[in-house]
Amino acid sequence: MRKITTFIALAVISFTSIGCDRFLDIQPEGKVIPTTVDDYRKVLTSAYSKYPSHKSLTVLRTDEVNIDENTSDFISYREIAMWKDSNTDQATTEFPWVSFYSVVFYLNQIINEGTKTMAESPEKQQILAEAYALRAYTYFDMVNLYGKPYNSATASTDRGVPITLDIDLEQVLKPSTVQEVYNQVHADMTKAEGLMVEQKQAAGLNYRFSKAGLLALEARTALYEGDWNKAVSYSDQALAIKGDLSNLNTAATAPNHYASVESILALDNAFNSSVQNLSFASAELLSKYNSTTDKRFGLSFEKSGSKYKIIKGGSSDFRVSFRTSELYFIKAEALLKLDKLDEAKQALLTVLKNRYTPDGYTSVQNQVAPMNNADFMNFILDERIREFASEGQRWFDLRRADQRKITHKVNGQDYILQQNDVRYTIEYPMSAKRNNPNL
Repeated sequence: MRKITTFIALAVISFTSIGCDRFLDIQPEGKVIPTTVDDYRKVLTSAYSKYPSHKSLTVLRTDEVNIDENTSDFISYREIAMWKDSNTDQATTEFPWVSFYSVVFYLNQIINEGTKTMAESPEKQQILAEAYALRAYTYFDMVNLYGKPYNSATASTDRGVPITLDIDLEQVLKPSTVQEVYNQVHADMTKAEGLMVEQKQAAGLNYRFSKAGLLALEARTALYEGDWNKAVSYSDQALAIKGDLSNLNTAATAPNHYASVESILALDNAFNSSVQNLSFASAELLSKYNSTTDKRFGLSFEKSGSKYKIIKGGSSDFRVSFRTSELYFIKAEALLKLDKLDEAKQALLTVLKNRYTPDGYTSVQNQVAPMNNADFMNFILDERIREFASEGQRWFDLRRADQRKITHKVNGQDYILQQNDVRYTIEYPMSAKRNNPNL
């Protein structure tokens, strides 16, 4: 374990893109120890800037895209599309591990040391609140990558990921259970609640957590845990702070753009340029849309020969973690689970009125009106595909919903992810297991 923790420390110390190489030396001879709110804001900015692009990789495991075998990066990503997590080619890009714990390292430093050294002020409260919120989000993402989907009956025994709340490089990390990780997520969110100052962040600073962003995380967490009442409550609270929806009949900006009126937290590079360049929209994804009445189609896809490229990403302008439409989707699903079908329909139709042409929306209303609970649940999931294509949500939706069978063709051969396949839980990366026999 010492090798991997030392690697984390060296990685953290060497980050120079924002001038924070002066900070966080464990033996700070010749270094500056952060003490002021300005110092710790720089450390926190580094934590944000190093957040992994893991959701870009999960897109390749879904039914949203097909991989282009004629690109130079094909060899680096093909095994991800084959769901091959064991004995991978050395050229295969690994899912992140050290980078997650590097972010946690920054946050632990802020929480453990900044609490004691920063002078009391609203700025201190905000920095600590963001650090707790980002740590909660980091562990939430990690446990949903490397742990089984949350199941209250088995979460206390299902393997999650290691939790570290210290900056001790000699500690030996062992996996915590899924329940323990969720408990830590909740503990950090509670801490953040009591400290958060900013209700929402302005465009350009919305990579930072705010009260609205924290509530959105709490709503998503409640949804994944099946805590339907809390999912509704947190969604409503977040929407009371920021409830704007982009009307695609008049707006030219995609809803997942960081400057969209819908943007709450624009942190994740959910569909980076590398993955965008080597993939095409799958026929299955394209078939989900009415290309005439669904205004999302033109903002999401661009014809390239006989295929379509997904254009909802590829640059930092499309960083997206939470946006208002998701809150309506969470609310609709949770209300449905609470057997409040009419309210659930109304919550979702609030979004769809802003997604379809007027005639298209009338058609959708007529389609939805006679649906029973089961039909409407399927409709919600289909609309989630349309709404959040290439935004890093689909893999997690597949895991928590039906874990359906998916087939990918790579190098002319069919590779199949079977229904309820164990590979719906991604293995710890090989490099992590080599460095820590406890994993």
